[in-house]
Amino acid sequence: MSFDEIIDRRGTHCVKWDMMEKLYGVPADDGIAMWVADMDFQPPRCVLDAVQGMVDHGIFGYHGDDRSYREAICWWMKERHGWQVDPSWIFTTAGLVNAVAINLEAFTAPGDDIVLFTPVYHAFARVIRAAGRNVVECEMPVQDGIYRMDFDAWDARMTGSEKMLILCSPHNPGGRVWTRAELEGIADFARRHDLMIVSDEIHHDIVYPGAHHIPMSTLPGIADRLIMLTAPSKTFNIAGAHTGQVIIEDPNLRDRFARRMAGLGKSPNSFGLFMTEAAYSPEGAAWVDDLVAYLDGNRQLVDSSINAIPGLRSMPMQSTYLAWVDFSGTGMAREEFTARVEKGARIATNHGPTFGKGGDSFLRFNFGTPRSRVAEAMERLASAFSDLQ
Repeated sequence: MSFDEIIDRRGTHCVKWDMMEKLYGVPADDGIAMWVADMDFQPPRCVLDAVQGMVDHGIFGYHGDDRSYREAICWWMKERHGWQVDPSWIFTTAGLVNAVAINLEAFTAPGDDIVLFTPVYHAFARVIRAAGRNVVECEMPVQDGIYRMDFDAWDARMTGSEKMLILCSPHNPGGRVWTRAELEGIADFARRHDLMIVSDEIHHDIVYPGAHHIPMSTLPGIADRLIMLTAPSKTFNIAGAHTGQVIIEDPNLRDRFARRMAGLGKSPNSFGLFMTEAAYSPEGAAWVDDLVAYLDGNRQLVDSSINAIPGLRSMPMQSTYLAWVDFSGTGMAREEFTARVEKGARIATNHGPTFGKGGDSFLRFNFGTPRSRVAEAMERLASAFSDLQ
């Protein structure tokens, strides 16, 4: 397929396109959806063929014998990330937000404090609060235009009631790929404060030239407090399958998680298992390489276009297809610059405050869409702020 092909998703029960008018007031007929994090591309042919094979078979019963599914995950993690995974370490959840929720149930209690490095993926805080736990926001400072860790400041904030740290690696929305030194600092921070680490690495396959993702699990001496979360959903644009993986090396943690899973009566969606197995293959890998090259072109277009508008700044991205754009240089109130984007440019984006402390002056733009649409969005954005130029 060509990533340049425009596929009209309107009227397909697509949250990204069919809900933007209701949620953001962006008109459905000529608005551009750049908010929720799925792409406007079809997955690789191997994934489509797997689904077609299920349809051709025509019987959709319970899935059994998942050995080939587990082996495909292990192959992918070793070949693409240098991470040796044992098949017995893998659990399947209904996506990674569900995985976060189960980990909260398995390893914390109501009233416990859960640490987030903010701004960060908004669903973390939503699930934590819904589970009756408390969010502790450790705001990341911006240095040289990108997010950094400030462990000295965060050490001073810890009270001893914190039980878990949820990490986003690579980072959403800032696009950071954490360095080994930063990951080691996170591990040391967790040891000092006796925190479980849940490392959400869902964006690990979309990394741009010059950056290299390091799985948290490859650090020594951290397995006894580490839960790894991965999924093919962002990589292959199959989020609707609601299939994610929880990978736990430590047997004691694995046993606790397994008991909670059993208590919830969870079992996986067979469509997601077939799609994951097909995606994690040499054909899928070749498609991802082409995807990342294409997204890198979109990234460069977004950066150059936004940074050419006085007062706007796109945070340099090492990963993801989500641009984190700072409007503070305009001197405008959040309501004004948001209205210019939504009413003037007719673009739906994610609002920065939903990502926690540090997000007030930002909007998140999803550029996982054909380049012609990205170009149109950037032209509209320049027009909406033309009085600043």
